[in-house]
Amino acid sequence: MTLAFPTFTAGLVLSMSLIMAIGPQNAHVLRMGLTRQHVWLTIAICMVSDMVLIGLGVLGLAQLGGLSDKLMGALVGAGALFLVVYGWQAFQRFLKPVASSAGLPGDLPETPLAAGSTMSRKQAVLSALAFTWLNPHAWIDTAVLIGTASLAYGSESTVFGMGAAAGSVVWFSVLGVATFWLGRRLNSVVVWRALDGLVALMMWGTAAFLVKGLV
Repeated sequence: MTLAFPTFTAGLVLSMSLIMAIGPQNAHVLRMGLTRQHVWLTIAICMVSDMVLIGLGVLGLAQLGGLSDKLMGALVGAGALFLVVYGWQAFQRFLKPVASSAGLPGDLPETPLAAGSTMSRKQAVLSALAFTWLNPHAWIDTAVLIGTASLAYGSESTVFGMGAAAGSVVWFSVLGVATFWLGRRLNSVVVWRALDGLVALMMWGTAAFLVKGLV
């Protein structure tokens, strides 16, 4: 258990750092929360979808454990490089935040939900599924990157994946509660800037850990 706990925590931290990065999925959850329409249904679908993607990545890539050390090192190194680049993008947003008239970052994509309109339960389900399964970043962040990072933990890769899944649950729960109860108070450049700064630090820290494991 003393070995498993740090591994679980590493998976949780990596998962949260990836999910916290502003993207289509988070934008959709935010807007559903701000309009208070099917918030918990949307969050539940995002959680389950992320856990399935994480499972596919960790359990699938775990089969690569028998490959040469060079190939495994290349995969882990590629994951670390991706984290560095993603962290740099978040840091750039931290340095130069851009807000739209609605208070959300200007580069966030619009959801099918127009201002003042209502969304049926079926529409909410289909939208949540689309923003996860049709989003290439979701596949890269969960199935590919988390799955690749799990290779560094060998026999504890499953524990790492469980931590990553827990990170998804924690993040979406906090995001849903925050947007539902705080509403448009979250539509602040200051809040988004702090979030991007935290994401950059978490990603760079995880990348450094992965690179250290290769030495």
